[in-house]
Parts: sequence; C-alpha cells; structure tokens
Amino acid sequence: MLDTARLVFPGFWFGKTPEEDALALARAGVGGFCLYGGTKTAVATLTRKLRAASPLPRLLIAADYEDGLGRWLPDAPLLPSNLALGAANDENLAFEKGLITAREALQIGVDWVFAPVVDLADNAGNPIVNTRSFGADPQQVTRLAKAFMKGLRQGGVLNCLKHFPGHGNTTTDSHLAMPVVTETITQFQHTTLIPFQELLPLADSVMAGHLLVPALDDKNPASLSKTIIHDLLQQTLGFTRCVCTDALLMKALGDEKQAALQALDAGAHILLVPEKPMELIEFLQAQVFPDEVLKRAGRVLNELCAQADELAATAQRTPLQPEDFIRRVARKALVPLGHFPPVEPGETVHLLDVGNDENISSVPFIDTLRAYGILTEEFKDPAQTDTLIILFWRRYKPFSGKIGLTDEETALVNKAVQNVRRTLLICFGNPWAAARVNTQGQLLAFSPSPIFQQAAAECVMGTIEPVGKLPVKL
Repeated sequence: MLDTARLVFPGFWFGKTPEEDALALARAGVGGFCLYGGTKTAVATLTRKLRAASPLPRLLIAADYEDGLGRWLPDAPLLPSNLALGAANDENLAFEKGLITAREALQIGVDWVFAPVVDLADNAGNPIVNTRSFGADPQQVTRLAKAFMKGLRQGGVLNCLKHFPGHGNTTTDSHLAMPVVTETITQFQHTTLIPFQELLPLADSVMAGHLLVPALDDKNPASLSKTIIHDLLQQTLGFTRCVCTDALLMKALGDEKQAALQALDAGAHILLVPEKPMELIEFLQAQVFPDEVLKRAGRVLNELCAQADELAATAQRTPLQPEDFIRRVARKALVPLGHFPPVEPGETVHLLDVGNDENISSVPFIDTLRAYGILTEEFKDPAQTDTLIILFWRRYKPFSGKIGLTDEETALVNKAVQNVRRTLLICFGNPWAAARVNTQGQLLAFSPSPIFQQAAAECVMGTIEPVGKLPVKL
C-alpha cells in the first residue's frame, strides 16, 4: 500500500532550508521536491544527494522555471516572459523557450517544470499572472502554450498546466489571501477554461489554484474543491493524469493539515510545498484513507515517474544557444506606444528608475546607449533635462501583492515629465504601468533580461524598429 509520505513534495530554498532537513525528508519517502534558488552547480549537487538518500526507485525534482532557469538561478540566462512571446506571437519561439528550459533543467537534475501558466492576462490589477501569461486571448494563449509544451517534451521534462481553473481575472495575490474570481459559468466556458480544455491531452499534470470561484463552488477554493477537481477536471474534462495543489504554505489557505485532507478527498494526488512537511507526513500517516484514494495516487505517481524516465531517455541533445534565442525574441516582441523621436549620438539622456524592488541592474541598457555615443545622467532636475527616460521594472513577485505603479510612484513620474521636451517610459515588467503615466512615448519590453535591455536601448537609438503587437488591453 502507498506510503502517504510519497504524496508530499516539500520545498527547498537554497540559503534558507538546511540540507540535512531535506535529506531527512528524502529518507522519509517523500515523492519529490520543489526547488527555489541556488546555482546550477548547487542544484545539480543537491538533486544527486536527494536521490541517493531516497528509498524510492524514482524521486521527482520540480521547479518553477517559467522563464527558464534564470528566473531562479543567477548563473543561468533569464528567458523571455510568456507575455513577450505573446507580443512576438511566434509559435516557433514558444517551442524554443520550452526546449531550452527543458534541456537546461534536465542537465541539473530537474525533471518536472511547473509550466506553462495558461491563465489569461485579462485583468490589469492581477498581481499574480501579468507577464507570466501569454496574453488575454484564449486562442493565442492556447497556441503558444501548446508550442511551449511540445518544446518541454522534446527537451525531456514533465510539464504542468496552471492554475486551474483560471487565475487571470482577480486582483489578489493568492500567496497573501484568497482570490475570488467572479466570472459566470458562461464566461468561464467561453474564455478562461478554453486553454485548459484544449491543452489537457498534452498535459502531464495540472496544478489546482488557491482561488475561490463561486460560479463553480462557492465554499471551497479550487485546490480543495471536489466539484472543481473531481467533477469538472477529472469527470467532465476527462483528465486522468496527475493533479497537484499549489503550494500549501500560501496564505490563501488555513490549516494545511486539514487542507491536505480536503485536497486529497477532492481528487488531488500531490501536496506541494507545505510549511511544515515533516509534521504533515506524520499527520497523514496517522490517518485512515479509503483504499481507492491511495491506489489512485499510487498509480498516477508511478505513471508520472515512468513518463519522466521516458522523456529523459528520448530528449533532444543538440547544442542550444539561449542568448541567440533571447535576442530573436526581443527583436520581435518590443511594443511601441505613442511617439518618441530617436536619440542622436552626442545627446544627453536623463534616467529615472521606478519600481526596481529586485535591484535589477540597468547597466546593459546604459552601456548600450553609451556604446552609441549617448551621454547618460541620473534624473534630478526637470529644468536641466531635455530627454527623460523612465525605466520601470516591477514584475510578478510572490508574496508582494503589488505589480503596478504605486500612487506615489505615479505622482513622481508625472511630476518629473512636466516641462521636459522628450519623455519615454520603458516597461521591463508590468506593461499596464504605461497607462498611468503621461509620457510622450512608451516602449513595452516585458522582460528585464540584459538582452531585452540592449534591444530597448537600440530602439531608443532608432537602430532597430519595435514590431511587437500588444497581447493585452491596457
């Protein structure tokens, strides 16, 4: 009979989680881990140790590499966001993103990527989806996500559709509180559910979101709802493979032990990232579960492990060039709004950083301008400024609860642009920030990647033309 420890997939945060704690969990028989942070060497070393410590014939290692390894690993390239791919609207590029992500993940021992996000970017105030989505149009999201999933598969890793049944139309970060999606059943069927319905045949797994959808279940969040997981996903839509919860430590849920029981009863097979994994294991092992629940979970986990082995054995091995890929996406993805005449060599540009919560370096952008003979200075006084470029960086960040310009930042920017002849806002993160400021021009880049910064600087110079098409409504 299945040991319920195998249903638990703890999180591991490099620099925070003691390695011995993780090894103890591996020895206790957890089914896998979800990794956060580290370096390529550190991840590869840890995955080997965890697998060696596990009594299971197969331990699954997962990670949220939605934008490649670079979203979590400082020594790996940050791949373009899904919204950048939506702006480029090129299925071949979406496939390449999946392929590169899978190949690089497999090389360091990660065989399950929790991607793609197929939520729709249809709410400007959503702090949890935004640039993680391919766009607002369900057909476009489906096309690009399908290509991405094919890339993951050819690269040799498992995929995961998230966040079922659709996290787009809400303004709450589920890491902090319970989002409520107020769409009607008709709206769900004609928009939000479309990518899930179309992509389920290609899905190795589905992640149920911590969100309340009253039209489907007015009492339980999707991750704990039998109506949504068993009745809708598994019975109506016919999905028979792995269903996992979103991270149980997220504040949208209450007591994680009771949440775990409810999730398993609802039809989930894997309990992701509890706050206290060893306590949860001991609690689950003291429970009496119906035989069919454990048999079902055991079958699904065995199938998932077999699929991971098969994918790894048949993975494409040809050399990849991530930097070239990122550059090609940047050339197709940047979206211009308004009007901003090109800057000429010898001119001075003043720069104002806004929303840089992650302390992202703007050196690639500045160095590219300087390479073209542009002088750059920090913005201080509008009276001494002829050309002002505002660099906006804020993007999705778990537990932050914010993604747009704050009222203070909006006031700061709109005051700064007064009486300046030429003004430009470049959004390297959330594109909806462009709607809140009064600059003459805006450039939507969707990614803070150094290569995207370089491409944005070349647009400022007029050496390349931004040709992307906006995949959302501002």
